Parts: sequence; structure tokens; C-alpha cells
Amino acid sequence: MQMKKNLKVNNIKLIDTNDGSYTLYSKQFDQCYHSTKAGALNESISKHIEPALLYHNGKVELNILDICFGLGYNTLATLYFIKLHNLNIKVNIYSPEFDKELLESLQYFTYPKEFDYLKDIIYQLSTKLYYEDDHCKIEIYNGDAVEYIRNSSIKFDIVYQDAFSSDVNKELWTQNYFKSLSLILNDDAIITTYSIATPVRLSIYFNNFNIYEYKPENSNRITIALNKKELHHNPKYKYIDMELKQQRNKDAKAIT
Repeated sequence: MQMKKNLKVNNIKLIDTNDGSYTLYSKQFDQCYHSTKAGALNESISKHIEPALLYHNGKVELNILDICFGLGYNTLATLYFIKLHNLNIKVNIYSPEFDKELLESLQYFTYPKEFDYLKDIIYQLSTKLYYEDDHCKIEIYNGDAVEYIRNSSIKFDIVYQDAFSSDVNKELWTQNYFKSLSLILNDDAIITTYSIATPVRLSIYFNNFNIYEYKPENSNRITIALNKKELHHNPKYKYIDMELKQQRNKDAKAIT
């Protein structure tokens, strides 16, 4: 069963994106869940999955924190990318999402054909908020993301920082938020985010992360943050000197 194009769920409506996949528009946040220009599927792969999995190339198991689950593109695209590239890796994906009605509606959402083989997983996540097999475990927490992070005992290798923007969802972009996040990360963890705003980067940087800029082939620049690690001589990653940024812009501040 597919969601009709005019179906509205919890004040959201279906939106076409440029790669042929659909996203939703949230009236609550006055934003789409994905960039309509980049395309929902392409944005997930190019801005999150590809840079994160390539960074951890060679690992056989990864813990991933998907902030927030939303339509599940980042989680599902992770599984798709692993299958597409025949990667020998198990992923454990944990994702908070406060909107229970949205989660329950995902079994009817019109996902791209690339996700056709994931229909059973989508149904299980939509109805039980959980799925597990030999290759992956996915667990959705229906509740507040900040609370979830503060109470988590899991150490993560990857964070897809993909919440609605700081203009409308400030609590998931503050310096204190990234401080809490830093406490549940492994030393070689990576954060991926679409935001390149200086206040966001400072919020991350002030928690002892190294900040880089990454330009995917099919979408806009993104920010990569590494926990206690540095990248040397990799042309795909441009180091961002945040101390210099502050010197040049005395008004630049982290989000508090």
C-alpha cells in the first residue's frame, strides 16, 4: 500500500524531490525533511552514508546514531549502500523520533524503488519500532532526542546529525547538546551534518572536535566533525580552522 500524493499525516504533506524520491513538508517546523534540490535519497547517501562509511572503511561492525529518524531515509539508505557496494559490515542503528504518528504512517509512505527489498523492515519499524537480523539491528526510540542521548549507555562510531535546522529546532544544535553527544562517542567517531553554519560548527568545535568541510559530487557542501582524530592529506576533506574563523569574526558564537 502506498501513500497517495495528497495524503496528509500530522500536518505534513508529500513533496517531490529532484532525484525522483519523495519527502514530506512539516508544518510544525515549516521545513521539508530533505532538500528538494538535492533529492531525498541522494541527500542521505551523499551527505551522510557515503562519507561516514568510507571514513570507517574496513570495520566489521558499527554503532550509528541517526538524529532524528523522520522518514527513515538515512537508516534505510545505510542498508541500501551496504548492499549496493557489497560491504562486509554489520550496523546497529539507534534513532530517536518524537512523532509517533509519523512513524506509524511510514508503512504507507512511497519510498524510492531502491528500497523495495526493504519493505518488511519498513513495516517492522513502523509497527514495532524495532528490527534485527544477522546483518543489522535497528531500534527507534519514540521520545525526546536530548533525553535519549543523556541516558544512552551505547558508544557510537557514527552520528547522522540531520535534525531540522537550528532556526526551528535549536535544542539539537547547542554547545551543550554536542557536549552530551561527545560523551557517548568512540574516540574515532564521525559526525556528518548538512549544516555549514559557523554557529553550528562552533557548537561542535568547542567540544574538542576537529571540523572539516566535505563536498559530495551530487549535493552541497557539508560539515564533518571528528572526535579526537585528524585527517591528513585527504583532498576530499577541507580542514576548517575555527580559531581563525573566530579571529576574523569577533561576533561568531556557538549556539547556547
